[in-house]
Amino acid sequence: MRILDKYLIKQHVAPFAFSLAAMTGFMLMNQIARRLPMLLGKGLPWTIIVEFFLLTIPYLVAMTISMSVLVAVLHTFGRLTDDSEITAFRASGVSIGQLLRPVLLASCVVALVAFLFGDQVLPRTNHRLRMLMVDVARQKPTFSLREHVVNEVQRGRVFLRAAFIDQATYVMRDVTIYRLTDQNTTRIVYADSGRMAFDLNQEDLQLILFNGSAHEFDRQDPGLFQKSEYERYEIRLKDIGREFVRREEDSYHSDREQGICALEDVVRDAKRNEELAVRRAATAERNGLRALLGLELIEPDTNVARPKRSMYCSFLEWIKPAELEAQEPPERPAQEDTASSELTSRFVRPERRVHLSGLRPRSRMNETRVQNDRARNMRVRAANYSVELHKKYAIPTACIVFVIIGVPAALRFRGGGLGMVIGVGMVIFGIFYIGLIAGESLANKLYVSAFVSMWAPNFLFAAIGIVWLRWHARQGIRSRLRKVEEPT
Repeated sequence: MRILDKYLIKQHVAPFAFSLAAMTGFMLMNQIARRLPMLLGKGLPWTIIVEFFLLTIPYLVAMTISMSVLVAVLHTFGRLTDDSEITAFRASGVSIGQLLRPVLLASCVVALVAFLFGDQVLPRTNHRLRMLMVDVARQKPTFSLREHVVNEVQRGRVFLRAAFIDQATYVMRDVTIYRLTDQNTTRIVYADSGRMAFDLNQEDLQLILFNGSAHEFDRQDPGLFQKSEYERYEIRLKDIGREFVRREEDSYHSDREQGICALEDVVRDAKRNEELAVRRAATAERNGLRALLGLELIEPDTNVARPKRSMYCSFLEWIKPAELEAQEPPERPAQEDTASSELTSRFVRPERRVHLSGLRPRSRMNETRVQNDRARNMRVRAANYSVELHKKYAIPTACIVFVIIGVPAALRFRGGGLGMVIGVGMVIFGIFYIGLIAGESLANKLYVSAFVSMWAPNFLFAAIGIVWLRWHARQGIRSRLRKVEEPT
């Protein structure tokens, strides 16, 4: 490595480390300011609170590492320009490309580290953070109840919505409670008003509702409906305010809790199922016509090959095949409502039990429509996971793109100092981040492909940076030609 290359890389190390630590620390302080009152109000041990914020750091680093590269490039080349070092380099015959080469190689190393970090470390920490957040939410849920929002009071079983909640006395108005009492029954309780309070043991939560009705549905038989009206209704939920309890493991992984290979497996299965649904829909449509003509029905062609894995996942599978199984979200097992006691009611009017099958017959969808709906669902699923998959490639690549556009930006806005670094950096990264958010929304709605939505900001800034660099290179050549043509 030449002396010039070492010098340029050395000049970038300190600004990069400082900006990475500063921006990550600033965002962490923002998280602490938002979350700390809620965590303290739940009476959690300080070790749990510290762990909670430590697990947020990898997510923040994944966002700030590319921004730190941009800040380091803008700061270093801006300072070199202000000190006339860039002018001295170019006067000595050093081109823009030669100045860019060592920084570009260093950014490739940073992009590789960011890619491996986002694939191997970030999904695991996101998974642990989500598990911890769920466990924290189960601790004294009344502390975080919000108005006009469906709040989860008991995980997966009891949900509450109220138009008004007094955070001091927990008196409520216009209350709706959704209870999944067992695998087949759903009970919805409406109340004009109510209140909640913990028992003397500070573990069991008691809900007292006034003047309303309770509706019960059978999910296996939608035509069965039961309604009861009441003046006072009591519900007791056990073990709501008990000491903090952590689950050992949760097999469910969302898209942000999976690595690249697991995301690829989900996308591959979704695309295969989509193709199967399309073929079955076409076959069902043809069979409808054949049935009208009295012809023999045909079977759909279900021989659909699964798409191949990428070279990266094939290499990882060869190294550690046991860790690359797709982490599909499993179906949650049905749980009996053992945590809730039997509800009691007073002054209950006689129940009215109605079977709705006589009022409205159950509708039946034809096979073609069912398969077309399934194909669309699989298309949406593939798009959602493809967005996260391409994001794991696009965000690390931004480290390289920010060097390409950062160098000409620093050369253009010379003399700006720290203000230039902050202003230009915020504009570039703001446009990049908004492009990712907007692209993700468009891709999830199937307006554009996941590839285009995630890579468009990189392509845009790379094209602008290359054109800008060529312009600076031509300006340097013209300057040297003018000096040669001047009479001595």
